[in-house]
Amino acid sequence: MASITPITAEDRRRLWHPRGTLCAVCRQPTRGFGWFDPHRSKQPRPSVWFCSMPCQSFWTRLARERFAMVDLTEEERAAITATMKRVALLMDEIGWATPLAELTEAQVRALIEEAVEGFREAMSDIARAQTPEVPF
Repeated sequence: MASITPITAEDRRRLWHPRGTLCAVCRQPTRGFGWFDPHRSKQPRPSVWFCSMPCQSFWTRLARERFAMVDLTEEERAAITATMKRVALLMDEIGWATPLAELTEAQVRALIEEAVEGFREAMSDIARAQTPEVPF
C-alpha cells in the first residue's frame, strides 16, 4: 500500500502564488498581493496581482472609480509625461535627426527599455505617493 504524503504549507503556497506574473501597476514581479473582481459571482473571477501594498491600494482605488474605463487615467498620463523626458534624453544621445528606420537594433532596444522602465518607475512612484504608509 502506497503512503500518501500530506501537502505542506509550502506546497499550498507554491500552488497559490502566481509565478511569473507581473504587477498590474508597475510591471515588477509580483509578491503575492492580489485583487479580484468582487462583483462577479461566477468562477473564475478576473484577478490581477501586485508587487506591493501601495500598488494594490492604488489599483483598488482606481477599480472603485472606473474599472471599466479604457481611457488613460490622470496617473498614467503623468507617468507617460515623466517617461517622455527620459526617452528625450536618450534621443539627444542618438540624435534627433536620425530617421527611425536607420536606428540600430541596440538603439531601438534602448529606447523601448527606457520607455518601459520610465513608465514602470513613474507608476510605482505615483502609487507610493498616493498610498499612506503601512504602520507595521
